[in-house]
Amino acid sequence: MASLFRRHLGLLAFAALAAIPNLGRAQSSDPPIVFVHGNGDTAALWIAQIWHFESNGYPRDRLLALNLRYPSARSVDDKPQEGRSSTAEAMKELADFVAAAKQKTGAAKVALVGNSRGANIIRNYVKNGGGKDHVSHVVLGGGVNHGVLLSDTILVGSEFNGSGAFMKQLNEGPDEVVEGVRFMTLRSDSQDKYAQPDGRFLGMPGKPTGLTYDAPALKGAENVVLAGLDHRETSYATAAFVETYRFITGRAPSRLEILPEAEPVLNGQINGITAGTYDNLPVAGAKLTIYAVDPRTGQRLGDAVHSKTAGTDGLWGPFKGRSDAFYEMVIEISGQLTTHIYRSPFPRGSEVVHVRPAIAAKGDETAGSVVTISRPRGYFGQGRDIFLIDGAMPAGVNDGVPGVSTGRLVLPPGPPRTIPVRFNLESFAVMSWPAAENRQVIAEFHY
Repeated sequence: MASLFRRHLGLLAFAALAAIPNLGRAQSSDPPIVFVHGNGDTAALWIAQIWHFESNGYPRDRLLALNLRYPSARSVDDKPQEGRSSTAEAMKELADFVAAAKQKTGAAKVALVGNSRGANIIRNYVKNGGGKDHVSHVVLGGGVNHGVLLSDTILVGSEFNGSGAFMKQLNEGPDEVVEGVRFMTLRSDSQDKYAQPDGRFLGMPGKPTGLTYDAPALKGAENVVLAGLDHRETSYATAAFVETYRFITGRAPSRLEILPEAEPVLNGQINGITAGTYDNLPVAGAKLTIYAVDPRTGQRLGDAVHSKTAGTDGLWGPFKGRSDAFYEMVIEISGQLTTHIYRSPFPRGSEVVHVRPAIAAKGDETAGSVVTISRPRGYFGQGRDIFLIDGAMPAGVNDGVPGVSTGRLVLPPGPPRTIPVRFNLESFAVMSWPAAENRQVIAEFHY
């Protein structure tokens, strides 16, 4: 609880900063920003940061998030692997996206902001894909900039091996940045699961990785430490926004609270699964239905407020919602679990509300109901955070360094009932839909 209290003190400090008038508003000279997500992730992880920039006057059409078709890296970079992408393929997608962003905005250069594997993609593009001529700023949060370990026998051929050819060429030279482009890294002091001296999070506890906590830092960059934050929070937390905004614009943000819209317009893709791994490909024929729900009970408040079967673009909207409403979003895809996602309210509109079906785990076939609490933009930290399903901490969440973004509760057979969920100061309720009907429940918190 003491750690949690300190985190809230930090937010109060940011609130004090936000109260200072005219610290900075977006200007015409500010570059468009292209956000690049991490391994296995989607553009949707950048929603809150995009809202922060919009709330400081950045035009929505200059805040663009890449959604890699196959977001997960290959096990061996130069060997084809179904449902996964190589470093060259990911770099090509980013290059094409930047070219389209420049054409759309008319800007000469863009700023690139990436998390985790996104750092590899950005650095490869800037150094080897001609990106240095099109990029003004690079911000890398939780970057695996020296790999996740140094080894000649483990992760051989992986882009995440700091001893491999890919990483060595990125880091060769007196500096580890590219001349003419400004670089900043954001890292944790010691809470990044992929910047650890011990190989616990690589499945080899007690064995050294060859790295230290400062592995995400780069020679020649401005290297900023965000104490207490985890691997994902170094990109997606409010503190990361403050540093990113300052670095790109040269000014402090004018506010840190997200300004709500009365009728946020939401849209995004329904994405699927390839070879057991999430992809970011549109799923034609998938259906998404939205219900307003009572946050105290999870019960639906009447009929559906939106329903659409996606076409070839996979889009489930647009949907004009309310910034104070809690929603249940039901995903139906042939051959997949029917997934009931209960969400924190959407204070603003977004076009990157991408959604995915749940994936069944071993043992789910005998469950009465399966409820997952999810925090895509950060991990759960025992002793640092409060996270509860039905009043109890879910199993499978490690202690020490925050390492997982989900926790599950498997309920015995029984009638559907209200299940309260909580993450720190936010709480709402979901319903326990029956697993026997191939249904699962996800409670997702934005922050």
